[in-house]
Amino acid sequence: MCYHDRIDDVAHPVSAFDIAAIGCDNMATEHLIFLSVPGLRPGDIDPVTAPTLHAWANAGVVAELTPTFPCVTSPVQATMLTGTPPGEHGVIANGFYHRDRGEVEFWVAHNDAIAGEQTWDALKRNRSGFTSAAWHTQNIKGAGVDYIVTPSPIHEEDGSTKLWCYSKPEGTYQAVLDDMGHFPLQHYWGPAANIQSTRWILDAAVWLIDRHAPNFHWIYIPHLDYASQKFGPNSDQAKAALTELDALLGEFASKVAASRVGHDAVFLVAGEYALTDVTGVIYPNRILREAGFLTIRDEDGAEHIDLAASPAFAMVDHQLAHLFVKDGSLKVRDRIAELFRDMPGIAGAYAGENRAAIGMDHERSGDVVLVTDDAHWLAYYWWLDDAAAPPFARTVDIHAKPGYDPVEMFFDPATKGISLDASLVKGSHGVPATEPRHRTALVCSATSAMVKCGGAYSDIDIKRISLGLLGVDS
Repeated sequence: MCYHDRIDDVAHPVSAFDIAAIGCDNMATEHLIFLSVPGLRPGDIDPVTAPTLHAWANAGVVAELTPTFPCVTSPVQATMLTGTPPGEHGVIANGFYHRDRGEVEFWVAHNDAIAGEQTWDALKRNRSGFTSAAWHTQNIKGAGVDYIVTPSPIHEEDGSTKLWCYSKPEGTYQAVLDDMGHFPLQHYWGPAANIQSTRWILDAAVWLIDRHAPNFHWIYIPHLDYASQKFGPNSDQAKAALTELDALLGEFASKVAASRVGHDAVFLVAGEYALTDVTGVIYPNRILREAGFLTIRDEDGAEHIDLAASPAFAMVDHQLAHLFVKDGSLKVRDRIAELFRDMPGIAGAYAGENRAAIGMDHERSGDVVLVTDDAHWLAYYWWLDDAAAPPFARTVDIHAKPGYDPVEMFFDPATKGISLDASLVKGSHGVPATEPRHRTALVCSATSAMVKCGGAYSDIDIKRISLGLLGVDS
C-alpha cells in the first residue's frame, strides 16, 4: 500500500504534489468507517475551511478520484460497492423504468438491482466474524450487510406520511428511535434540508458502534449537495456548508475515538461526484411533446404523461436522461436521437449500440441516452403552462416524478408549495468526468490507504481499497 507526503501547510493539497506514491506499507485495520460525501472536491481539503478533513489527509492520504458515468448517487455507490461500472452492475440512474409494467420508480430499488459481489459480501467471505453496517446507503434493502438503517417513510391511505426507516435486523430502527427520536426526514430533502439530518445519521452511527462495533461501516453524508445545487458549488453558501459539515465530522471523530473501536478506526472518505455551476435547464419531455412523441392525458384539469400511449418519454436524472421508445422502434429511436443532436446544451445523444461509448449499453438503459454539457441540467417537466402542472409537481414527492427534481428544495410562498421555476437551480452533476473540475476527493486517515501504487483513482477502486484496508486481498 502507498502513501503521499504530509500536507500541513498545503491549502489545496492535490495540486501541490504528484499522485505517484513515495512509499508503501502493509498495515491493516479491523474497523473501517467509510463516508460517502457527494460534492467533496480536492480543493475543499483546506486547513481553514475543513480542518477535520485536512487533519485526516495530513495523517494519511489525499488524492483525486474520478467518478464513473453516470456521476449520480445510486450508480456511483453501486460502482464503489462492486468495483464494476454501471454497464456491469446495472444501476444506470437513480431510478428505473420497468418496461414490463410501464412504471418509473425512483429511489426505491432493492439491493437485488445491483449485480455483482458487494464489499460486505467479499468481507464476509474472506474475514470470518467481521461484520458490516450500511447507514442510508442507496438500493440497500435486502442486502447481505449485517446492520442497515435507511429512510422508508410509510405513506398512509389518507395521504399522510409516517416517519420510518427500514432496518436490519428487524427492530434496529425502533431501538435507535427509542434513544434518539425519529430520523428527521424533513431535513434530509426538500426546502428544509439542512445539517440536522447529517447530525442524526452520524449520531446513529455512533449508537451502532457503541453496541455492535461493525468492522466495515458505510455512511452516506448528503449535506454538501444542498447548498451546491441551490446556490452553486463555488458559492459562499456551499463553502459555509463545507465548514458546517467538517465541524460535525470533528465531533464524530471525537466520539469514535472514545468508543470501543477508537484504538484502530480508520476513516476513508470519497466524494461521490463533483458539482458544476449551471446556467441553463433543458426539458426533454417538452421537446418530445412538441415533436409529437409524447402523449398527454387530462386528469381534473392537470396534465399527466400517458406512458402507454406515448411513442417515447424521458426519464431524467440531473445531467443525463434515458429516453424510452415504445416497442423499441428503430425508426422512431433514430428520429428522436437526431432531434436532440446539436441542440445547445446537449453534449451527446447516444442511441442503440452507440450507448457503449458512455458505458450505457445495458438492458435497463433508455433506447437513447442524453447527456448535457456541464453548464446545463435536465428537468422532467412536460406541461407547457404551469397552470396545467400535476398536483405532485408542487410537492416533495420523489417517487411520483419520472425523474430527479432538485427544484423540490425551493419553496414558493405564493403557492405555498414547491416552486416550478427550474432556473433557480445553480449546480448539478452527472456528466462524464472528463475535466479536472469533475473529479472528487479521496481522503484516508491512515497511510495505508492506497492499494495500488501511483496512477489515478476512480470509484471502481473503492471496493479494493476498502478491502485492502481491512486486510483482504481482493
